[in-house]
Amino acid sequence: MARFTTFTTHDVRFPTSRDLDGSDAMNPDPDYSAAYLVVGTDAADGLQGHGFAFTIGRGNDVQVAAIEALAGHLLGRDVDAVLDDMGATWKSFVDDSQLRWLGPEKGVMHMAISAVVNALWDLRAKRAGLPLWDLLGRMSPEELVALVDFRYLTDALTRDDALQILRAAEPGRADRREELLRSGFPAYTTTPGWLGYSDEKLVRLAHEAVTEGFTQIKLKVGANVEDDVRRMRIAREAVGPDVRIAVDANQRWDVGPAIEWIGALAPFDPWWVEEPTSPDDVLGHAAIRRAVSPVKIATGEHVQNRIVFKQLLQAGSLDVLQIDAARVAGVNENVAILLLAAKFGVPVCPHAGGVGLCELVQHLSMFDFVAVAGTTQDRVIEYVDHLHEHFVDPVDVSGGCYHAPRNPGFSAEIHPGTLQHFAFPDGAEWRPVTTEVPA
Repeated sequence: MARFTTFTTHDVRFPTSRDLDGSDAMNPDPDYSAAYLVVGTDAADGLQGHGFAFTIGRGNDVQVAAIEALAGHLLGRDVDAVLDDMGATWKSFVDDSQLRWLGPEKGVMHMAISAVVNALWDLRAKRAGLPLWDLLGRMSPEELVALVDFRYLTDALTRDDALQILRAAEPGRADRREELLRSGFPAYTTTPGWLGYSDEKLVRLAHEAVTEGFTQIKLKVGANVEDDVRRMRIAREAVGPDVRIAVDANQRWDVGPAIEWIGALAPFDPWWVEEPTSPDDVLGHAAIRRAVSPVKIATGEHVQNRIVFKQLLQAGSLDVLQIDAARVAGVNENVAILLLAAKFGVPVCPHAGGVGLCELVQHLSMFDFVAVAGTTQDRVIEYVDHLHEHFVDPVDVSGGCYHAPRNPGFSAEIHPGTLQHFAFPDGAEWRPVTTEVPA
């Protein structure tokens, strides 16, 4: 009987703030970071599971400590028992009452659970010899429903509702799987749109995005309305009338200012406005959406759990739902959120701005296409051209599409050299530069 024997964390930080990569109105100087976990067993196959929570720098040490607090829930446990019943495993982490008190089911501990749960899914998929999207896409409706905790959801989504959604999608699974392998999944790019970039850099990167086959780009907004109007005008002139331009305020506005600001941008035909206000403000999002229609409202990357997503859907607060692979408690909770979105008929366009998020979330969207929603209509995965070279199985994006991963696992594994070089604070990237003064 194999058991879990190692639980190793790493504080990995990339100095993206030096070039303002990732900069926006709320987060002007992010250092993309991973509170990274490797779990190992004494099984003869020697396989490991890799997972992480994404942060933007300071605080990554807090996130690492939160992950380490969960080690006792895994070390020494039977590998097959843990991986064969991931629904029960998920609950064993979430239901630790003393750690749950820190949320409940949100914040640093919930993100820590995502790192552990996602590492276990990475290991399970490797043991099955399948990429995660394909592993999930081959599971029966009953097996998928068993992953979900329906507590707090049944006024909007019951177990029977979920089974009905999954069973309705079953007949076309094989065809959609082949279509995905053949054609990929639509992508959009945020690469041109970081707020710290010059107008010249915005135009150059927007032109490159269209040349590369993207039919949607995204700009960061929210710091200054006159600057945003100018940048939207420049971007629209650069890409023409047929390329969608989404904008992202990163929670910068109150409800009234959001409505006014979106009105100023409306002449440039924004496809959606992302995170116009606090991610916790369900009714504020609903009020903004009513006021700015037909401009779409998108949110979700900072939504804390399936319960808040449920309320956003019930209140008619969004047109586009944005899951995050590492914000909620991992794959299981994202399966629940995908089912909620399907129940309400709302398209899912995941957040992927950050180190490793593109690698992870592609699996969730591809599973959604194969086994849940059954369509890519108005669905796109965010793509950001940063830091993919640090992953053993990086994303393959070309022609404006994500191409389906073929390697087993969740695509989460970072090269060992990267873990060492970018380790904080002692890795070579973070050591102070010393200049010798001539004698």
